[in-house]
Amino acid sequence: MWHEIWQWILAPSNQVLLLELVLAFAVGLLIGLLFVRRKVKRTTSLAREGDRAFFKGVQHILSNDHDQAIEQLTKAVQVNSETIETYVALGNLYRSKGDIDRAIRIRRNIILRPQIEEGQRTQALFDLALDYRKGGFLDRALEAFSQVLQKTPASLPALEEVEKIYEDLKDWANAFQTRQRIAKLAKGDHGHILAHHKTEEGKAWFDQGEMAKAVSCYKKAVSIDASCVDAYLHLGDVYQKRDDMKKAIATWKKIVATAPAFTFLAYGRLEGVYSRIRNLKPVEDFLKECAETNDDAFTRLALARYLYKRGDPEGAVRELEQALTLDPLFLEARNLLGRILLEQERVEDALEAYRNLLDHLGMSTLEFQCTYCGYRPGDLQWQCPQCRRWDTIHRMESRESPGGGEPALEGVPALSNGRDGETV
Repeated sequence: MWHEIWQWILAPSNQVLLLELVLAFAVGLLIGLLFVRRKVKRTTSLAREGDRAFFKGVQHILSNDHDQAIEQLTKAVQVNSETIETYVALGNLYRSKGDIDRAIRIRRNIILRPQIEEGQRTQALFDLALDYRKGGFLDRALEAFSQVLQKTPASLPALEEVEKIYEDLKDWANAFQTRQRIAKLAKGDHGHILAHHKTEEGKAWFDQGEMAKAVSCYKKAVSIDASCVDAYLHLGDVYQKRDDMKKAIATWKKIVATAPAFTFLAYGRLEGVYSRIRNLKPVEDFLKECAETNDDAFTRLALARYLYKRGDPEGAVRELEQALTLDPLFLEARNLLGRILLEQERVEDALEAYRNLLDHLGMSTLEFQCTYCGYRPGDLQWQCPQCRRWDTIHRMESRESPGGGEPALEGVPALSNGRDGETV
C-alpha cells in the first residue's frame, strides 16, 4: 500500500497537484491567522475604548458632572454589555437625577440576567427598592426591601430603610418593631428612638380619641427612656383633657428633673390650667422649682404670666425685668412688660419698654439647630427633617457668642449630641 502511494507521489502530474494543495493550505492558514489577529486587535481596541469611557465616567462622577458621566458610561456598556458594575453606576446616576423610570429598568434588567451572582442580584434588588422609595412608590419599596431581608435577614441598611419608610407612612407600630430588630444587630443607644416611636404611636391614638391606648404608649415610652420629654408633655395633655390637673402638672414637672433645658415647653400648657383649677399652688410650686433648677428667660416669663394672672403686677414686672437681664432680645417679655406698665399707668416706663422693643424687632429669641447636620428648622422638632436623626435639634442662644459668628447651642445634659418628629 505504501509502495503504491509513493509511486503516485513520484508521478510528475501528481506532484503538481500536491504542490497546489500545499500552497492552498498555506495561503488559507495565513489568511486565517491574519483574520484572527485583526479580530483580536479590534476586540482589544474596543475593550480599551470601553475602559477609557468607564474611567472617564468615574471621573465625571467625582467632579459631580452627572450628564457627562451618563454619556461616558453609556458608551462603556455599548462596548461591553456584560459589565454589571457599569449598569449599577448608571442606575445610581439616573436615580440621583430623578429619572426613576430608567433607573428601575436598569435594576430589573440586572435582576433578570440568568448568570448573575446571587450577591449582585440581592444588591440590585436593594437598589431597586431605593429607586422605588425615591420615586414615592413606598409600597413597592417595602416589598422589595422585604425580599432583600428574606435573603439577608441581618442587613442593617435594608432594615434602616424600612424603618424610614414606616416613619414616612406614620406607621409607628411597625417602625418600633423594625428598630427593635436593628437594636439586636447594632450596638449603641436605641432607647430614645424606640421611645419616640411609642410616643408618636400614642399621638395617633390620641387623635383618634383612644385615650387609654395613648396613655399606654406614653407610659411605655418613658419606661424605655426616662428622658423622653415629648412623652411627658403628651401624657400630661391626656390628663389635662380628662380634667385631672394634678396629674397633668405632676407629669410635666418630671421634665424639670430629666431635661431642664426643655422645661419651657410645658409653660404654655400650664397657662391652660390657670382658669380650670381653683388652687394654683401646684402651678406656683412647679414654676418656682423650675426657676431654681433652670433659671432662664422662659422660666421668668412663665412666672411673670402666672403672677399677672394671680393679680400681682409688681411681681410680674420684677420677673420680666429679670428675664430681660438674662436675655435682652426676648421680645415676648418686652411686649408683656409694656402692656403691664401701661395698665399700671406707668406711661414713661411703658414708653421706654416699647422703645426697647422696637430696637430689637427682627431679632429672633427662639431658634433651633441640628447638632449633627446643622439644619435649622423654624420650630423645635424631635427628629431632624434633613438627617433623620432623633433628639439632635437643640435651642440656640439668642445672642451671638463673644467672638462673633454663629450663636452657640444650649447644652442639654439629658440628651447627648450623638443621638439619632413632628413639631412639639
